[in-house]
Amino acid sequence: MVATSVSTVGQRGMFYLAAAVSDFYVPWDSMAKHKIQSAGGPLEMRLSQVPKMLSVLRDQWAPLAFCVSFKLETNSDILVQKANMALNKYKMNIVVANLLATYKDQVIIVTNGARNTVRTRNSDDDLEEQIIKLLAQKHSKYIC
Repeated sequence: MVATSVSTVGQRGMFYLAAAVSDFYVPWDSMAKHKIQSAGGPLEMRLSQVPKMLSVLRDQWAPLAFCVSFKLETNSDILVQKANMALNKYKMNIVVANLLATYKDQVIIVTNGARNTVRTRNSDDDLEEQIIKLLAQKHSKYIC
């Protein structure tokens, strides 16, 4: 409902899609009804994938909106590659890519054909403020 409401403002709309809490979940019908007893032995759990909604957002709900998503990885060798894949697959305007080990200190802003690294300069720096400032500039350029 929010996405379709934002679609009415076209390119002026912006989605800043914060990193997913999880890519997996336990379906309600698989949840234990009562406390799991430790005397029962080892526990096995089957997780389901959270549905990906970025394509629906871009194709149906708000196709003209400026969309920013996030990509978190633990392997620096695949980070930018995965960000580029997300950029193209989900038609994002920007993917904010970061490594788990340095997520508070550095991100890579990935757009079609460009990459900008944003870093904190000291312990008082606020990385999020720098990211938001850059995204606001990119969004203004997109509107024009």
